[in-house]
Amino acid sequence: MPPRAKPLSPDDRRAALVDATVPLLLEHGRTVTTKQIADAAGVAEGTIFRVFDSKDELVQASLEHALDLDPFIAQLLQVDPDQELGAMLLEVVELFQRRFARVFQLMTRMGMVGPPKARRHMEAERERVAAILVGLAEPHRDSLRVPPSQLMHMVRLLTFSGTHPHISDGNPLSAPDIVDTVLNGVLKKK
Repeated sequence: MPPRAKPLSPDDRRAALVDATVPLLLEHGRTVTTKQIADAAGVAEGTIFRVFDSKDELVQASLEHALDLDPFIAQLLQVDPDQELGAMLLEVVELFQRRFARVFQLMTRMGMVGPPKARRHMEAERERVAAILVGLAEPHRDSLRVPPSQLMHMVRLLTFSGTHPHISDGNPLSAPDIVDTVLNGVLKKK
């Protein structure tokens, strides 16, 4: 008989179950079972229902956790705005690509055709991301033909479309290709 799970507060148990569920959603989508979740979390199945009313409630909490922008924002805040523009953009694009790829995989596995209903604070989070991006580009303003906000808008859009498996026809753009296209275009040098 396996040892009992370490006692946790209800909030800590919820968080542990959510953490165990997200990778299973990426692998199995909605077909994930409470047995798989319990096994991954190292608890008995009944433990799930002590802190969640249903599997659906746990799945919803796990989706919200997986789509939470706070960890991504924390990563963006670690990018050094004073590095060379191409290097800074490459770092930003790689962060976005990892985020987008995970979100796209999760949405596909969950059978979602669009993002879930936006939480009230999602718009504020998106605005915060935009402000961080502009702040990263601001030190390079004098070398740009467009405002920093426009540069970062283009970077974000090209990264989104170039990373999306359907928009990119299964042939995603690499981070260096995205940065090179934004900074140098596609015309040969004369």
